[in-house]
Amino acid sequence: MRKVMIAPSVLGCDQGNLGDEALALQMAGADMIHLDVMDGVFVPVLTVGAGIAASITRRVDIPVDAHLMVQKPSHLIKAFADAGCSYITVHAEVTSHLDRLLQQIRIAGSMAGVAVNPSTPVDFLRWVAPAVDLVLIMTVNPGYGGQEYMEYVQEKIPETRRILDCYGGSGALISVDGGVSDSNAGKLRSAGADILVSGSFITGSDDPAAAIEKLR
Repeated sequence: MRKVMIAPSVLGCDQGNLGDEALALQMAGADMIHLDVMDGVFVPVLTVGAGIAASITRRVDIPVDAHLMVQKPSHLIKAFADAGCSYITVHAEVTSHLDRLLQQIRIAGSMAGVAVNPSTPVDFLRWVAPAVDLVLIMTVNPGYGGQEYMEYVQEKIPETRRILDCYGGSGALISVDGGVSDSNAGKLRSAGADILVSGSFITGSDDPAAAIEKLR
């Protein structure tokens, strides 16, 4: 079993000071930084751009995953790759040409991730598994922090692992994002999650290091 990685989301951090906030999370024990990029179209909220991503990657030594919750990710991939994001994750729901997008991410120099909303089946992964480095399973509907975890979506995790292993994506990581806390982290890990993305449970805590350790 792979070691679980903890990826705090900086959505709830001081948006004017994300470089320092991300560094503090790294020092608290984070393995990765999760950057929620929203365009106000695919999701209702508007957040950060590639310049903010660069301010984070310059400060930390751990990977940054730019989760592009946007309608036109192809327009942003190069900018976030140039900003130093180790992973760029796009939503399966926004494109009819997912394989092309994933190739674009790799050509730009980042690792390719694909995110799936709670209502999206994962059987499409068999057709893109060799092109995927990370699958992000959303256990809330994207767009807002602090939402309640959808337990039934957890069933997607072992199904995703099976598809990846069968169709050439055995090296890909499975990440889970949405309502992750110490009350469900163990179940998610047992189901096969490699990365636990957590926002308010960590960044809203008085002791982020203790919160990260609880998730482990």
